[in-house]
Amino acid sequence: MKILQISTSFKPAWETGGTNRVAYEISKNLVEKGHEVTVFTTDRGRKRVDVQKNQRVFVDGMRVYYFKNISNDLAMKKIVTPYYLPIIANKEVKDFDVIHIHEHRTLLAAIVWHYAKKYNIPYIIQAHGSVLPIFQKQRLKNFFDLMFGYRIIRHAAKTIALTKTEAEQYRKMGVDENKIKIVSNGIDLSEYDNLPTSGEFRGKYGIRDDEKIILYLGRIHQIKGVDLLVEAFADLVNQMGAVKLVIVGPDDGFLPTLKAQIEDLKIGDKILLTGPLFERDKLEAYVDTDVYVLPSVYETFPVTVLEACACGTPVIVTDRCGIADIVDKVGYVVEYDKDQLKDAIFKVLSDEGLRRRFGKEGWKLIGEEFGWSTIINKIEKIYKDATNRVIG
Repeated sequence: MKILQISTSFKPAWETGGTNRVAYEISKNLVEKGHEVTVFTTDRGRKRVDVQKNQRVFVDGMRVYYFKNISNDLAMKKIVTPYYLPIIANKEVKDFDVIHIHEHRTLLAAIVWHYAKKYNIPYIIQAHGSVLPIFQKQRLKNFFDLMFGYRIIRHAAKTIALTKTEAEQYRKMGVDENKIKIVSNGIDLSEYDNLPTSGEFRGKYGIRDDEKIILYLGRIHQIKGVDLLVEAFADLVNQMGAVKLVIVGPDDGFLPTLKAQIEDLKIGDKILLTGPLFERDKLEAYVDTDVYVLPSVYETFPVTVLEACACGTPVIVTDRCGIADIVDKVGYVVEYDKDQLKDAIFKVLSDEGLRRRFGKEGWKLIGEEFGWSTIINKIEKIYKDATNRVIG
């Protein structure tokens, strides 16, 4: 099958978020199963991706077009401007069996949608939490929806929801029930076969052996609830003492506010801000962590929770995370409340037996349900079903 994947960013721009990692893993696994995969993406990244632009390059068995954005600053706000895309799309879209669009509220998606309609190529939408405009400037998003967004979603042959909550959001957008399929994100289990030795992260950053580590790993953005975690941690310091909060991830506009909060609470010596970590450096952080916390205001399906579980690390999330029903089996789910969050962290840090149990249960769950081989089989079936439909 000839498959076109659409993602606003792609390898190696991992710092732009989890969607690009998911698009890469799906594409790579499809190639390994014998499919011919092409990716339309942009040069979006904290720094523009240093590859050939507006022409085909090969990445891990895939044909990839990195279309140059007019403005990288706008691109980092997900306002991508791939000006050369229409030339390539007009030539190549007609040759694909199916198109998989990751996130529909972009000019990249709208252009591909136009040519998919023109050549009657079925496409799948995987919104990754962007079905409804959440926590964003509404005027621009509403305008886009009126012009393109509603039609892009409703004309899709199939839509992929990560959770039951996201499936309900598709329904609210007018998507036919029969077009909605729930498929979770996954992780590459082979990356966790040989984990770093315990103590490597502590050694690099001078964290004492007697200090318990609380880890947040993700974008530094208001929607992630890192400020709530800092508030809860400030109270926890008075209760426990020997504890360290490690905040890992790229700034997404909220870091100055977070630093001011930390300074006001006078807990700077108890908090480590590392910036983004990748590959083995990231695994070292998970391995040495006593509990991973994701206190999001809104989250669809955070891959970081799967990563923590794969490293045997206990997890705590808020009930506003779409993955909460999964975490409830292997960790704590709390309301978006400072005291509840603090109490849950205290329980995990104070009970070594509980930490071990959560860690083992999480590791087992990931191995059974979230390997890419299981997920790719479901996606292949969706593609085959989609090719039997035509765009309305």
